[in-house]
Amino acid sequence: MKVTWLTQAGLLFENERITVLVDPYLSDSSEADGKRRIDADESFFDVTPDVILITHSHPYHLDKATLDRFLTRGGKEVTVLAGGAAYKKLRSFGYSHNIVLLTPHTVWSECGVTFYSVKAEHSERDAVGFILDDGEKTYYVSGDTLYNFEVIDDCLDLVEDGVDYAFLPINGRGNNMNAKDAADFAYEIGAKCAIPVHYGLFDEVDPDDFDFDDRMIIDPYRTVEL
Repeated sequence: MKVTWLTQAGLLFENERITVLVDPYLSDSSEADGKRRIDADESFFDVTPDVILITHSHPYHLDKATLDRFLTRGGKEVTVLAGGAAYKKLRSFGYSHNIVLLTPHTVWSECGVTFYSVKAEHSERDAVGFILDDGEKTYYVSGDTLYNFEVIDDCLDLVEDGVDYAFLPINGRGNNMNAKDAADFAYEIGAKCAIPVHYGLFDEVDPDDFDFDDRMIIDPYRTVEL
């Protein structure tokens, strides 16, 4: 699977069968507060996703200006999998796509990939994380979450031997784990490799503080093969 970190919590997963966007935030500014961000390479707007995952409805995870670029240009139907509040917000936008509500422990399969939704411990109570299983490896995207034993148990119930790759927030703000807690969390879920996200755009956090033995630090907009 090829993976690109799109800054903040945004991720792009691609293989020969499927293209998946997670919490894409590629617009020039947020509708919520107008903060400027690093402009994304326009090429990322040429991506044609099969599936979009939205963990929750907070502005830098569910950004209408970004989603409009992918969901209002016509063409094929996109499956959008979302947690509770995000699902309601997406429905209010009137998109003519397949928008699916996922609560923890719900499963969705598409294009040879199985998506499992798992609990997230966040200020938005129905926020979720996702585990992607492409038949060869597992990829856990926690979304915004704190270190929480129920979240850990959810992951281990689905992947007893630990996920192959875990993408975890390290900014320590907005009900997110800090770097120390995220590293401990990665050990608890048995991650074979852990990748820090959700830092650098609005939070001055040093990813070197994420002290996990098998970590991988990915530069924004650089595609890697995992």
